[in-house]
Amino acid sequence: MGRKTHILDGDPPIEVALKRNPRARRFTLRVSRSGGTVSLSMPPFAREAEALSFLHDRAGWVRKHLSDAPGPRRPEIGGSFPVQGVERLVQAAHGRAARFRDGVLFMPEGPRGPVALTSLLKRMAREELAARCAVHARALGRSHGKITLRDTRSRWGSCSSRGDLMFCWRLIMAPTEVLDYVAAHEVAHLAHMDHSPAFWATCARLFPGYAAPRGWLKAQGSELLAWRFDSLP
Repeated sequence: MGRKTHILDGDPPIEVALKRNPRARRFTLRVSRSGGTVSLSMPPFAREAEALSFLHDRAGWVRKHLSDAPGPRRPEIGGSFPVQGVERLVQAAHGRAARFRDGVLFMPEGPRGPVALTSLLKRMAREELAARCAVHARALGRSHGKITLRDTRSRWGSCSSRGDLMFCWRLIMAPTEVLDYVAAHEVAHLAHMDHSPAFWATCARLFPGYAAPRGWLKAQGSELLAWRFDSLP
């Protein structure tokens, strides 16, 4: 079996992606809190019947986690949208570009609005992350490579062996200390490419009190991922 799907009976039925992972040693269920998708990873030689039995035994767990996941949200004129951890009023913009001025988001009306807003958020995220990474890199006495922004779902940032940094641009929606912590976390990887005690000690030196923003991401990060920008309702 390569990758296939299985329908978990119930109300409503749930589609579960079944996939073999060559490094897996046990069955692993994952529920995406951002997209509402369910996947079951299997060891390479496990029998599919065993995997389905594992899945059905945990059907209640799957449904609970799906019900706890935040529903999709879309930016709307007249509504609010989080920027730097604060709910900002969204007003109609004149022209084709989105703007952030005096604590208010201005978004073009119509289908282009979410696209323009995404471009604005990416620019803001790049400016903030570049500034914070520069501060932390100087404190560490290291230099980082290029900074790339992506719309990642499984990680908020990463550091390559070459020192290039990648971040999820949705961090601009989080409180400023959360974005700052993620910047410090990835810069700390310039010295330690692991999560050893030495890494966490470096992280604490760059960002004292990192536990609070780290906890915020674990508890509320899915709310950032729930926002959709493809089109207005």
